Amino acid sequence: MKVTLETYGGLAAVTDRRRPPKVLDTDDLSETAAAELSDLLAAAVSTPLQERVEQAGRARDAMSYTITVQDGDRLTALEQSDAAMTPAFASLLTWLKKHFAQQ
Repeated sequence: MKVTLETYGGLAAVTDRRRPPKVLDTDDLSETAAAELSDLLAAAVSTPLQERVEQAGRARDAMSYTITVQDGDRLTALEQSDAAMTPAFASLLTWLKKHFAQQ
């Protein structure tokens, strides 16, 4: 399974229109880390995002994130922002950021 994290927006959006995506392959993870990531992904996919229109207008410089999961022929994309993010997505995002920081 391959997981891609794309980050865009924020205060630097004008000068840094698109940051390169970060990609990880679960084959490169330990069994424990791969299982933890799988659990976080399952929770994020199954948790619906409640619309938060009132907050989205107040966070014009918010960062937005797209997490794409390719598992065989199945492709799943999750997109949320700092202005409207589920706790499950936040946990997944935190895990991915920690993983990429260690590389």
